[in-house]
Amino acid sequence: MSTPHSSGGKSGLRANVLGTFDTIVMAVAGSAPAYSLAATTATLAGAAGLFSPAALLWCAIPMLGIAWAFNYLGRIDVNAGASYSWVGRALHPSLGFMSGWALVVSATFFMVAGSLPAGSYTLSLFSASLADNTALATVVGACWFLLMAGLVLMGARITAHAQWIMTGIEIVILVVFGAAALIHGGSATVFSWSWLWGFGHFGGVSGFAASALIAAFYFWGWDVTANLSEETSNSKRNSGLGGLLGVVTSFAIFEVVTISVNLIISQKDIQANSSTLLSDLGEAVWPGWGGKVLVIAVVLSTVATLETTLIQVSRSLFAMGRDLTVPAVFGKSHLRWQTPWVAIAVVASVSLLLFIASNALGSVSTILTAAVNAIGLQIAFYYALAGLAVVVAYRRLLFKSLSNAIFIGLWPLAGAVFMGFVFVEALFSFTGQELWLGLGALALGLIPMTWYWMKGSSYYRPARLDATDADAVEARYGDSDLALSGAGQNGLATDL
Repeated sequence: MSTPHSSGGKSGLRANVLGTFDTIVMAVAGSAPAYSLAATTATLAGAAGLFSPAALLWCAIPMLGIAWAFNYLGRIDVNAGASYSWVGRALHPSLGFMSGWALVVSATFFMVAGSLPAGSYTLSLFSASLADNTALATVVGACWFLLMAGLVLMGARITAHAQWIMTGIEIVILVVFGAAALIHGGSATVFSWSWLWGFGHFGGVSGFAASALIAAFYFWGWDVTANLSEETSNSKRNSGLGGLLGVVTSFAIFEVVTISVNLIISQKDIQANSSTLLSDLGEAVWPGWGGKVLVIAVVLSTVATLETTLIQVSRSLFAMGRDLTVPAVFGKSHLRWQTPWVAIAVVASVSLLLFIASNALGSVSTILTAAVNAIGLQIAFYYALAGLAVVVAYRRLLFKSLSNAIFIGLWPLAGAVFMGFVFVEALFSFTGQELWLGLGALALGLIPMTWYWMKGSSYYRPARLDATDADAVEARYGDSDLALSGAGQNGLATDL
């Protein structure tokens, strides 16, 4: 029977190398505020216009519900596969495998969606014409990607140290420029509170769904903390807390900068100059140097999120290899660094091939738009399943207290319904190419799922995930981290 894995020696990953602060930094780096804003603001503005801040808010609320789901699922099953394990044990193994596969393919696509801009933005520091050269941007982006792959191979500790530097500089730059832009005031339009709440300004249900799918891409990546759970100290607390704080921090930055863009750059100019949006904002705030400084933030953000995304996909494949739902070689770890070196090497190789193939799609912006939409479809799929899984796993404890009902039941369930709605609506609005990328890559997962199910992998005969049983075991053999009684010191930890 499939059982949860601790962070101990049998897993092959080095335990207890990350702390609370590390997980928060990793979650913010995974969401990649500067990269997300640079790559997606024009796309979101095209769908939501001045009401882009509202689209981010309406997506942040259900996204926090999914973060609560990850938080509480991680308390009863510490597993590098995260939703792959949780969904498989709470709902059904086939859904669990497809949840993990969705993360694998979306992360692999992101190696193109992230590496190409990394190369393009790096080149833009030297020449605007060089930045538009897709082939050269691919080469430079591939170099950045291979550098990050080397750091990920060397272990979570050195990866975290690199993130402190890159993400720290990025956040400082964004906060300073965002605040300065708000103080500077608008030259394009005047601020309106309706930007934050404009639910009726998205052009109907389909327009709202399109905006929400793009907004979901902004946030994606915070759940890297769950994939690092086996390498995190006091993981049952720290992994989930890092994800929650990562979502909140990223949302605050997204809102400040998006409002600043609305104030200073007209909607027409946003669409006309989508590739230089943040540098234009920087120039408006600090003429001469501001644009370059914000481009540096975007480069650091893009490189940082390449690193966290590679962590996600390699740990997911590692857990799958360990469970024999993909070739067992993926479950091997490096003898010295205790990292899933086979998974890292395979993903790096496949990504390099995608870099080359992506040139056939055209410009950097064309490739990026197709990849972002395909990724949005895939992440909506596995986030929705995680939101359902926590409700099922905690079903016998949901009504023990009001906080249980809200933070483990209603909020994650609302997040799951929202993600499911976005997924279905996207099916009717995507182009054929985007659907082929999004659904075709998901469908490929049916091949290994069927093959290893027929071979008798124990993953497909799981020990059911039940929070009541897990809480009883913790209470008997150690200090319970679940704290689900809802009374006194044992109440649900909702101190956020």
